[in-house]
Amino acid sequence: MPDKTFAKALNDHVPREFAASQAYLAAAIYYDDLTMPRMAAFFYRQAIEERNHAMMIVQYLLNIDEEATIPGVDAPKNGFSDLVEPVRTALEQERKVSQQFSELASIARAANDFQGEQFLQWFLKEQVEEVSLMSDLLTVVERAKDRPLDIEEFLAREGLGDEDAHGRG
Repeated sequence: MPDKTFAKALNDHVPREFAASQAYLAAAIYYDDLTMPRMAAFFYRQAIEERNHAMMIVQYLLNIDEEATIPGVDAPKNGFSDLVEPVRTALEQERKVSQQFSELASIARAANDFQGEQFLQWFLKEQVEEVSLMSDLLTVVERAKDRPLDIEEFLAREGLGDEDAHGRG
């Protein structure tokens, strides 16, 4: 009988991806309410991306003939103190998820689940990009927090939130 440790760990990670999606949705709505359409679009796209990550994991579990479970998640933080808080929260979240994927890779390796370890390689690479992106965005938002149109201009210029911009989205 194959080791079920990795499959269980993946199932345990699925709610984290759905929770990240919800957190990004809350940020998108916050920026949408402030009439910051570029920031809203960016976070709406991030919400979809996180949901898709959860579904990739679910599909992998189904492909290896393991049970996939879809959990409920706690409500995300709604309402933020300023323009910076959602991005700072997103960066913290991406750093945490990076660590979680590293832990998943360790579990796969310890279980000699080479296919599972290979499956995670895409996520590990993606997390490097996501942490870098959120770190850059946080720098911009901190610098321009009193000039929201400058933030919007940055996103427009960089194409962030646009479909297929910079290989993201």
